[in-house]
Amino acid sequence: MSKTQTQDQPDPSFPKRTVVVITVSDKGAEGLREDHSGQVVTDRLRAEGYDIKFRVLVPDDKAAIVGALNRCSDQEKVALAVTTGGTGVSPRDVTPEATLEVVQRLVPGMAEAMRAASLAKTPHAMLSRGVVGIRNATLIVNLPGSPAGAMENLEVILPAIPHALAKIQGDPSDCGR
Repeated sequence: MSKTQTQDQPDPSFPKRTVVVITVSDKGAEGLREDHSGQVVTDRLRAEGYDIKFRVLVPDDKAAIVGALNRCSDQEKVALAVTTGGTGVSPRDVTPEATLEVVQRLVPGMAEAMRAASLAKTPHAMLSRGVVGIRNATLIVNLPGSPAGAMENLEVILPAIPHALAKIQGDPSDCGR
């Protein structure tokens, strides 16, 4: 927030509906696998009226993920950065660790809601380590790497994202109904 801006004014440098979709996949980054998860997430967000600035593929490498997330928030100033992949328990799954390194505040309820909804479909949901947090005025969401898992999780939090973005960007209105 600039010194001339009051706390009640939304930050104009963060358009409400801009998104970057980051697919975390060694094979995808090497061009050995098509990015189906990133595509379904992009298509769904676009259908909801979000402006997809771009998609990017990065390897399962903590520094690469941190760099992509920092770029989304610090340079691109997007409202929402969505990752897909790297949230499981395999040794190369480091998306949550990278996300935790860059976020300033956690939004645990969103991650908990995704896991709870997924658990109703598969016991493997217990292995998901995805997190949700905020860096500057960017909401960062970790989704699973499979297209089905990414979509299931996105659908759970999609109704709450507009309100979250408005509040993150400084909407002063009351939250109560």
